[in-house]
Amino acid sequence: MALKIDHLTILVKSMATSMAYYNSLLTIIGFTKVKDHIWTDNEGFYLQFNEAKEGTNDYQRFGAGMNHVGFAAPSVEFVENVQTKMRTAGFDVAEIQSFGGVRALFMKDPDGIRFEVTYYPPGVEPVG
Repeated sequence: MALKIDHLTILVKSMATSMAYYNSLLTIIGFTKVKDHIWTDNEGFYLQFNEAKEGTNDYQRFGAGMNHVGFAAPSVEFVENVQTKMRTAGFDVAEIQSFGGVRALFMKDPDGIRFEVTYYPPGVEPVG
């Protein structure tokens, strides 16, 4: 039996700046705020945010470590809605990409950590 992932902790430079971003994104994609810096999917998975220590290295795109967090969307319209709502909230959001029926929206938080919200047609695996 494989253990279930129960949480992911993300360190940010500024809680105030980053929480504005995550309050928008996580609400849009259906997470529930438990505390000011903790969110859940209500199925046993938690996202926790803490402030990084001063003097630590910034996140680098192709450096070792976490590359991005991906969320599976129930429809193409859901992905489009996330894009619209994040833009309306004032965040820089890229165009939705298409890969053989897959529709993917890639975004960066204020510290450069990437998030993906993607619709996968039936029978298409999220990683490959």
